[in-house]
Amino acid sequence: MALDDYTIVTTTVETEQQAEALARKIVVEKLAACVQIQKIKSVYSWNDKIELNDEHLLMIKTRSDLFAEISEFIKENHDYQVPEIVQIPITNGSNEYLSWIKKVTR
Repeated sequence: MALDDYTIVTTTVETEQQAEALARKIVVEKLAACVQIQKIKSVYSWNDKIELNDEHLLMIKTRSDLFAEISEFIKENHDYQVPEIVQIPITNGSNEYLSWIKKVTR
């Protein structure tokens, strides 16, 4: 596989419990090799108001060809009306790490 065959998908959820549950489901389904969770603060515009909220960012390490499946999976398992689903290409990485991603995903 080439480097552009790997990606990070990001999404945010409201609580740590939601983050852990979604991350676990994604890894169990072999849609990703690893999901990292970070507590963040988000400022955004929603319904003509500026919002400021604590959230949890999920960084989902996976293969690019699984993006459509992950996107649908997030939509089906997410509480937000419009969840963040963003794909960030991995432009470089260690061969061992990328091989591990390939090995443990479907």
